[in-house]
Amino acid sequence: MSNPEQLRYSKEHEWLSPVEDGVATVGITEYAANALGDVVFVQLPEVGATVTAGEPCGELESTKSVSDLYAPVSGEVTETNQDVVDDPALVNSAPFQGGWLFKVRLDTSAGEPADLLSADEYAAFTSE
Repeated sequence: MSNPEQLRYSKEHEWLSPVEDGVATVGITEYAANALGDVVFVQLPEVGATVTAGEPCGELESTKSVSDLYAPVSGEVTETNQDVVDDPALVNSAPFQGGWLFKVRLDTSAGEPADLLSADEYAAFTSE
C-alpha cells in the first residue's frame, strides 16, 4: 500500500491534499477503504457547511459496517464529489484519485493542522 507523499493524513484515516488558494481536497486512505470493504453508500457534508477538525461530517456505509467520516481540518465545504455519491465503489477503486470526497476552504483562524501525519508517519501508524 502506497500513501502519496504530498498528502497529509489523519489518525481517523482521512487524507488532505496540499492547500491551493485556501482550499484542500479530502478523501479516505487506501488503508481505510480496504478495512471498510466494498463501500455501497456515501453521505457527504453539504456544500456551504462548516466542518470542524476531528469531528464527524458524513458517513461511509460498506457491506461490513457504517463508519463516520471525520473532517481532518476546520473550514467551509466548497465542493462535494457527486461521482462518488453516484458510484461509491470509487472510494475503493481510486481512493486517492476519483474517490476523493469533498473540498474544504480552510479556516485560517484555526491555524495549521498540527496533528496531521506525513506519509511515512501514517504508514508507521497503520502498521502498529
